[in-house]
Amino acid sequence: QGSSSTPGPSSARDSGWATMRGCAALGRVALLLHAVHGTVNVARDGHSDAQVKEHRLLEQMGMSHSISLKRQSYRSKQAHQSKNTATAKVVHKTAYYGKVEVGTPRQSFTVVFDTGSGNLMIPSTYCSSHACTMHRRFDRKASTTVEDIQADGSHSRRGSPRDQITVTFGTGEISGIFLQDDVCIGSLCSNVRFVGATDETEDPFASFNFDGVLGLALPQMSQGPEFSVMDRLVDSKALKQPLFSVFLSDSSAEESEITFGDIRQERMASPMFWQEVSRPTGYWQVQIKDIAINNQRQALCEDCQVAVDTGTSQLAGPTDVIKELAKRLDVRSDCSNYHSLPNLGFVMGDHVLNLNPQDYVDKGPDGCEVSLMPLDVPPPNGPLFIFGDPFLRKYYTAYDRRNKQVGFAAARHSDMSEQQASALLVSLNGAGTVTQAQDPTSLIFLARK
Repeated sequence: QGSSSTPGPSSARDSGWATMRGCAALGRVALLLHAVHGTVNVARDGHSDAQVKEHRLLEQMGMSHSISLKRQSYRSKQAHQSKNTATAKVVHKTAYYGKVEVGTPRQSFTVVFDTGSGNLMIPSTYCSSHACTMHRRFDRKASTTVEDIQADGSHSRRGSPRDQITVTFGTGEISGIFLQDDVCIGSLCSNVRFVGATDETEDPFASFNFDGVLGLALPQMSQGPEFSVMDRLVDSKALKQPLFSVFLSDSSAEESEITFGDIRQERMASPMFWQEVSRPTGYWQVQIKDIAINNQRQALCEDCQVAVDTGTSQLAGPTDVIKELAKRLDVRSDCSNYHSLPNLGFVMGDHVLNLNPQDYVDKGPDGCEVSLMPLDVPPPNGPLFIFGDPFLRKYYTAYDRRNKQVGFAAARHSDMSEQQASALLVSLNGAGTVTQAQDPTSLIFLARK
């Protein structure tokens, strides 16, 4: 439900679909069998030779597929460390998740499509913890195509010790064993290695509506090449283009979605520009030149890095930068200047990607504060920012696996005019030129109370 498939041109070779298992429609299989067994003017199912050739051509071309994403809001505790005390506060988070299918016959699961991790991880029937039993669990015995494997992909012998992996997600952990089976995202399928969870901690997994996580990070973050669902789809020439794109919304009036194999022009309110992946960390990580306030560069974080993370519901950055940024933004705790706060921008290439106050300020019954979470990653991979959901709701993003680059465009939302949306993404070569702020504290919108 809520998904679509469209054929498209590709440089895929004739052998591209050979590795795809069980994903072709029955009608398409019939046409291919007819083409193999002989050429006649009209096939038994009424298709002409020209139609048969057309369908064969489509088989050699890639496909795109869009998956609708559901949105869940939940609460989570976040630690705050000051000089003398450690405190925790409840923060509101959001997760977006969609459907995948595993095994033969297919077993359905909901997963977060996460650019910040590299493996597919779903609960298995070997897991009896409450966090697992409240979700769908992969039944290894019910699949005719599953294989038990070790971490290196070698077959596991019955009764012999199994390799296990433990992965930390925020405040919790998932432990599991390694399996290999057919994994399908709509009409796109490939044989993939994945983790079947044998244990999940109550916090935070019991609070999630979704079952697992499908990692879409670069290969450095996966257990191995065969664990990367995206790489398996790209290698098999299944995709129209070797990329995926993400559109997120917090409105019930429009659907969020992830599209494999294509970029949807109707989701963009501006042209897309591209930034190369800047570090071989496994993150979709690019370089930012600086931070801007109302399009004025602040010399706060020159040549910093940013990881675009679809599995994170917050914005995060280096502690010292966030502290200084909070001073300059001057978000008053009583919210008295909320409506006059400036745009917060990130200078990337020849563009500034702006966020409005509602994107970077926590505004609630207890008042207002900058919502960026402290995160310290040392060089050479840092200083590092994390762009999570607040950023991804403002910008439509694409992730090009072959060319290792990330695309950014202002997202087109139903509750925002195209002019409003496109105004957030400022070109340094056009209107709204970024300049160096000589004395930021002298600016009116930065005046201290």
